[in-house]
Amino acid sequence: MKKNPRLVTHALVSLLMAAAGTLAHAANPIVPGWYADPEIRIFKGQYWIYPTYSDDFGKPARASKLTPQQEKMRARKDLIWEPYLKQTFLDVFSSPDLVHWTKHERALDVENVAWAAYAVWAPSAIEHKGKYYLFFGANDIKSNGQPGGIGVAVSDRPEGPFRDALGKPLIGEIVNGAQPIDQMVFKDDDGQLYMYYGGWKHANVVKLAPDLLSLVPFPDGSTYKEITPDPEYVEGSFMAKRKGVYYLMWSEGGWTGPDYRVAYAMGSSPFGPFKRIGTILAQDGKIARGAGHHSVVNVPGTDDWYIAYHRRPLQDKNGHHREMAIDRLYFNEDGTIRPVVMTNEGVAPRPLVPKV
Repeated sequence: MKKNPRLVTHALVSLLMAAAGTLAHAANPIVPGWYADPEIRIFKGQYWIYPTYSDDFGKPARASKLTPQQEKMRARKDLIWEPYLKQTFLDVFSSPDLVHWTKHERALDVENVAWAAYAVWAPSAIEHKGKYYLFFGANDIKSNGQPGGIGVAVSDRPEGPFRDALGKPLIGEIVNGAQPIDQMVFKDDDGQLYMYYGGWKHANVVKLAPDLLSLVPFPDGSTYKEITPDPEYVEGSFMAKRKGVYYLMWSEGGWTGPDYRVAYAMGSSPFGPFKRIGTILAQDGKIARGAGHHSVVNVPGTDDWYIAYHRRPLQDKNGHHREMAIDRLYFNEDGTIRPVVMTNEGVAPRPLVPKV
């Protein structure tokens, strides 16, 4: 008798899920080390997290090999907060089940980005036509005359190595008051790719060209649309879509302080209009402080959602000592989002369903 491959697959998944239920939850933080701004994605049947390297954890990281031009950029002590000089590379983490994580070191390094020299922040990854594109901020620019901004690197693998695709920033200027940092690439159901970004209490959205290496104007002729959802917006835009509704999420407050948190809005298009609904993630005096700069992921074929974010240990006063955590994200029947319950236990193993 010939077996139905779909039934076999579902049986295998059921066994995997049953086995997962007998295992201990992951602990929060999910990995050792000071990492922030985690973006969680699914590529090649695995979960991937792309974070900012926040600070040295124990042994200092290897120094990147810099060009004279990069050294010149780093010499502007009037523009640079000294801890940002350590942030010259990005590590990546992969997992089959949200619990067991593998570290892929230095997926991107300024050794392969001639115009970047420090403050490499908040990567956003997307698979497109068989390649992987990594969007990142660099140099924490304070004015349009300073080199830096949002760049894009490309690789044949989700773990890299990634190499600069343009030789210059994709966005290297301040538009609508939005500092070019904290970029997030979102693919809509029609295949169009948008990038949300912005610090300094302003958020923009831009439309990416089919090759992801340039911007294209909107039908009205504009290239940058400001979509700042609320005066409390600070940074860390993230876009998700569920049941036809667009969810714009962002971070508020000071990233080193106790008021750091995540808020959200709902809209009927990628451009809103967006109006703040409420806070969905904030610090818990019994768990951790400074919870924010998050991302969310939906398990394909389900309505199960997880939130990845960073937070600071309760007794640690160093703002750069941020750790990555994952907890569940739940929606109410009306589509609004329930406040996230932070935990030390983390989540149970959740292997992905193989495609048939």
